[in-house]
Amino acid sequence: MNEESKNPETVYIDEQPVRLDELLNEYERIKQQLGQEKKSDKKAIRRYKREEELKPYQAELIRLQQYLEKTRTRMIILFEGRDAAGKGGTIRRVTRYMNEKHYRVVALGKPTEEQKSQWFFQKYIAQFPRGGEIVLFDRSWYNRAIVEPIFGFCSQEEYDNFMTGCPGFEKDLVRQGTILVKLYFSVTKEEQARRFERRKTDALRQWKLSEIDVQAQDRWDDFSTQKYNMLKNTNTTHAPWTIIRSNDKHLARLNAMRVILNSAPYERLNHDIDFVPDPEIVISGSRELEVMEAQRLQRGKFDH
Repeated sequence: MNEESKNPETVYIDEQPVRLDELLNEYERIKQQLGQEKKSDKKAIRRYKREEELKPYQAELIRLQQYLEKTRTRMIILFEGRDAAGKGGTIRRVTRYMNEKHYRVVALGKPTEEQKSQWFFQKYIAQFPRGGEIVLFDRSWYNRAIVEPIFGFCSQEEYDNFMTGCPGFEKDLVRQGTILVKLYFSVTKEEQARRFERRKTDALRQWKLSEIDVQAQDRWDDFSTQKYNMLKNTNTTHAPWTIIRSNDKHLARLNAMRVILNSAPYERLNHDIDFVPDPEIVISGSRELEVMEAQRLQRGKFDH
């Protein structure tokens, strides 16, 4: 009997000697690989089901577009909220099947020197919709209410002027027939941190990570305070805020669509789907103010 046959760590497969530890390692590798593939398959199936769940609402959005076009009604949708709160993903789902001739997504960059010399709202008005068109602002004039004062991009006087003039500006906009939908996406600090970490390690998402994003966690309380002040001054009866709890991206997207669809009196295509926003996901601006005031009284700071 040779040495290999005496070695208890060696087995024979098709008359070929194989070390037992190597065989066990290969078994664990294959098991792990199959587990990862199974997990990946489950994620893909769950993602597919979620996207399918959105389709009836996306069909309704096309019907909404047709109503706006027929009546020559203008619509503006503002997407505001913390970084990594899910604004961009929601915009992509809202517009995925829309007629490209009748909507625009506007994401304005840093103002030019000429724009700095203009009336603050002027650059935004230049992007406003014509009759029958929807304009979706991926961040809007509300940059001046939150981001700009936190990072010193505007003076105190400019900020005060905005907070004083904004309600009247929006009231006039609505009075003249524009449908204005103001959505604020609210994510928890822990979930924001998780999404930032993913952006750091995912090559397909790294472009989303900006210098302001890096500071967002450290300035969390500052953002909360500015959000509170914004709601207190600009949540009005003619242009109310709608808060979207967006820790669950899918539910945030679904409920944002419901809010948009409920903003216009179009004839619905499918009466069997649920148009009622989930009260755990969709919060009125007035209710959010109450919640934030209670948090401040109880803990001395805001959670959202």
